[in-house]
Amino acid sequence: MSEWAPQKSTGALFLKDGEKFEGFGCGFEGVSIGEVCFNTAMTGYQEIMTDPSYTSQIITFTFPHIGNVGINSEDIESNQKSKISGAIFSSPITSPSNKPSLRLILENAREKGFINGLIVNDQNGIKDNDSLLKDLTNWEGINGQDLALTVSTKEIYNWEEKEIESLSNKIKQINKHIVVIDYGVKSNILRCLSSRFKKITIVPCKTSSEDIMNLNPDGIFLSNGPGDPFATGKYAIPIIKELIPKEIPIFGICLGHQILALALGGKTFKMHQGHHGANHPVKNLQNGKVEITSMNHGFAVNFDTLPSDIIETHKSLFDNSNSGLMVKEKPIFSIQHHPEASPGPYDSFYIFDKFQNLVGKH
Repeated sequence: MSEWAPQKSTGALFLKDGEKFEGFGCGFEGVSIGEVCFNTAMTGYQEIMTDPSYTSQIITFTFPHIGNVGINSEDIESNQKSKISGAIFSSPITSPSNKPSLRLILENAREKGFINGLIVNDQNGIKDNDSLLKDLTNWEGINGQDLALTVSTKEIYNWEEKEIESLSNKIKQINKHIVVIDYGVKSNILRCLSSRFKKITIVPCKTSSEDIMNLNPDGIFLSNGPGDPFATGKYAIPIIKELIPKEIPIFGICLGHQILALALGGKTFKMHQGHHGANHPVKNLQNGKVEITSMNHGFAVNFDTLPSDIIETHKSLFDNSNSGLMVKEKPIFSIQHHPEASPGPYDSFYIFDKFQNLVGKH
C-alpha cells in the first residue's frame, strides 16, 4: 500500500451523467473541475502534466506505472504552475528513482476551466455532496472557451535555451529572428526553435500585427495551446490575416494550426474523443511516409472547408482527420501533431528543419 492510499476512500471522480468512482486522493486537497480525457503515452507524465494545452482538463493515464522516475526541472514544459485540473491513475504513484516525487506537481494542481467531470481529494474521507452534482449538471463544456488567454505570457521576452546537447550539436543555427505568438507554448518547442534560429522572441497572444512587425521578424510561429480555436480566433484571426500578406514564413503547431486554418477561411470542430498520446500514426501525404507522433488536441480542422489554394500535407491514420496543411505559393504551413515530442518519438523533428529552410530562403 502506498503512502497516499489509506484503507478508506479519500478521492472520487464524479461524472456529468451521475456516475461516481471512488479511490485514493493524492496531492492538492480540495475540489477541481475539468474535461476528463485520457493519454496513452507510456512515458513523459511530467511533460504532459505541465503542458499548457491541458489547461482545464483532468488527465486519465492509461499506463499503470506513473511516477517511477520522479520529476526534474529540465522536463517542465511551462514556467508556470501545473495547468491540469487533475490526474487519475489506475495504481498508486510508483516510488521514484530520483527526487522530487510526482507528488510535487499534484500538490500544485488547482481548479481551472469548465467541467464534464469533477475530481475530489479529501484525506478525511469522501462524503456525497449534492452541490458537486449540481455543478456537473450545470456544465457548459469547453466549446466556446478561450483558454489560451489564461496561459499566454503577459510580457514580451526572449528565449535562449536549446535542445539537449546530443540533438542541438547536430543542428546548424542561422542568424534569423523568429517571433512566437504564445497561445500556451511548450518549452521544448522553444528549445527546438532556439537551436535553429539566432533570436527567439515570445509575445502575448493578443499582440497586434503592427507590434509584431515592429520586432522585424524573419519568421512567425503560432504556438500550441488549450481551448476552442474559434473562441481564441476572435482576436487571433484578424492578427494572422494581417500577417499573411507580409510574405514572411508562418509556421503553426496544434492550436496554432487550427487558428491558421480559420484565418485561411476554414472551419474547426470539437472531436468526439480527441487525440491524446505519443503513439499516433500520421501519414505525410507528400512523400507517403508514416510518422509516429505525439498528439494532444480535442478540436480538429475540417479540411474540406478550406479554399482550393490550401494543400493537405498530413493526415491521421486513426480517423483520417487533418494533421497538416500548406498554402500554395506562400511560405505558410502548419501541423496538428507535436514534432517537438516531449514526450514522444522524434519522427517529426524534420518539421523544424523545414521551417528553418523556409526562413533561410526568404
